[in-house]
Amino acid sequence: MTKTVDYPELGAELPSCQPSETTLAMLRTRRSTPADFLGGGRGPDAAALHDILTIAARVPDHRRVVPFRFIVFEGAARTAFGAVLRRTFLAANPDADGAKADYEEARFLRAPAVIAVVSSPDKSHRTPVWEQELCAGAVCQNMLLAASAHGFAAQWITEWYAYDEAVSDALGLKADERVAGFIYIGAATEPPKERGRPDMDSIISRFGD
Repeated sequence: MTKTVDYPELGAELPSCQPSETTLAMLRTRRSTPADFLGGGRGPDAAALHDILTIAARVPDHRRVVPFRFIVFEGAARTAFGAVLRRTFLAANPDADGAKADYEEARFLRAPAVIAVVSSPDKSHRTPVWEQELCAGAVCQNMLLAASAHGFAAQWITEWYAYDEAVSDALGLKADERVAGFIYIGAATEPPKERGRPDMDSIISRFGD
């Protein structure tokens, strides 16, 4: 059971940095676990998930617009949303066989918890929309790190249903909203393998050189 967490009070003095070899080691080896490998049975309890979401929301947010929100899928809600995915998929692919439709319907069953991070920019706000969208992306990354620190594997993906209008309607998205990502959280059934990383020399330059 996750212990009760005390969050800083408004105006409290906070550390400007928090040196931690443990955190550095986690960041150096951070790796998403494919959603297909997240069905180990164990997911975050209510307290752990609340903390994961609270940490996810603790991101740079110019002028505190809060241009994001969460939709949580757990338990039977994953099955109910699977019916939406099946119906939408078959409407777009009427010749698809039953096995493919079954696979689409079961997508949210790959992990005990799935979080839709919705980018919800306020276009009337003076903070540029691009900055607000970047904020939603930072939320997704924070959620991956928070899940890992809580002992869970996770993956941030979109897949076709993040861009489908009928699915967006089923999610209740407003005209200016879109899915920044679906975060699958669970226990890994097998460890992820390291993938290729950027050649750092090719992406670093110094102004004036």
